[in-house]
Amino acid sequence: MDATIAADRVRLKRAYEPPSAGDGTRILVDRLWPRGVSKADARLDDWMKDVAPSAELRKWFGHDPAKWEEFRRRYRGELAGHADDIERLRALAAKGVLTLVYSAHDEAHNDAVVLREVLLG
Repeated sequence: MDATIAADRVRLKRAYEPPSAGDGTRILVDRLWPRGVSKADARLDDWMKDVAPSAELRKWFGHDPAKWEEFRRRYRGELAGHADDIERLRALAAKGVLTLVYSAHDEAHNDAVVLREVLLG
């Protein structure tokens, strides 16, 4: 499969934002379910816990922007062990819009941002 995916095919959205028609396939990419969000309201197509950062990495990072570059490096290392999941996500993005759903408050420093970078190559 061609590894290049158009940037507009992979979108990011907080779990607390309402789903929209343009979201395409919605995949939750967090290890923990977002607090206060019902499964009906989330309207997810799948929940891929395995592509989320390990509990150890998530706790170490603690959404501290000062640790962002090191978090990115370590998380990319973890993602290297999930090639099948990455290929599945790339295949979904090749077919249409893929929205990576996450619950972090910081929209610039979270696992979905790194996962999107990996998917787009």
